[in-house]
Amino acid sequence: MTQRNGTAATVRRIVLRAAAVLATTALAAGCGAGGTSEGAGPAPAPSADPKAALLAAVPTTQDPAFRFLLQDGTDKFTGVLNPATEAMDLAMKQQNDDPKFTMDMTFRFIDKDLWMRVKLTGLPGLHEMLKLPKRWMAMDRDRLTDASSIPAYQGADPGNTAAVIRTADTVVDKGDGTYTGLADLTDNADVQSTFENVDLTALGEAGKKVPFTAVVGADGNLASLTLDVPAAGKQKAMKLITRYYDFGKAPKIAAPTGDQVQKAPSAAYEMLNG
Repeated sequence: MTQRNGTAATVRRIVLRAAAVLATTALAAGCGAGGTSEGAGPAPAPSADPKAALLAAVPTTQDPAFRFLLQDGTDKFTGVLNPATEAMDLAMKQQNDDPKFTMDMTFRFIDKDLWMRVKLTGLPGLHEMLKLPKRWMAMDRDRLTDASSIPAYQGADPGNTAAVIRTADTVVDKGDGTYTGLADLTDNADVQSTFENVDLTALGEAGKKVPFTAVVGADGNLASLTLDVPAAGKQKAMKLITRYYDFGKAPKIAAPTGDQVQKAPSAAYEMLNG
């Protein structure tokens, strides 16, 4: 069964919306500005069934904690995931030009619990003016206008790589842990939701045969999956990249405690609710 996983896409929408809210608030207050490490060792031997071998390398609930990077065109997400505890940190950075500031937003999920941390730089006093603390904020999903749109832990494969690989009719083992194939980004809603930044309508038939290259590390884990999306319409050519690394070496994800955390103030909900 294909796992639905649109967490990164959801966070993108939240971050962009939140940045717009913060920018509007800051302008109204008169704050306008003037002006991977992959495991060493021998690569896996060629497989008799490359597609099955590649799917077997995708992270599962049996894997230890690891770091990940998801890059969708110019958007980049980073984080840590621990399948055993259904915990994940997911972060995205957004730069705003007017007024000029940078927002780093991180969500932490442990089972059903949700925390958010916002770091604002480039415009002194912005945290205080917007009444947003610099600590982790414990979020109450019931206070969110559309709680279903707020991301949650959705499995051990945040890049939804297994769903993408399954759409390929043929996967070729190139040796040295490298695999190639053609992915169909139009195959199902699960894949489409993962890459909603891609204009599938403009791509047309090309969206059904998007070249990808995957690398499996010496530890047997999927290290990267890169899709080369061609230019179409107003959309420039882009790379959709997923990287998984530091298996068993990633930091522990724990619920923030003590002075690391506070209840989210009204300003946090106003920002998320738009």
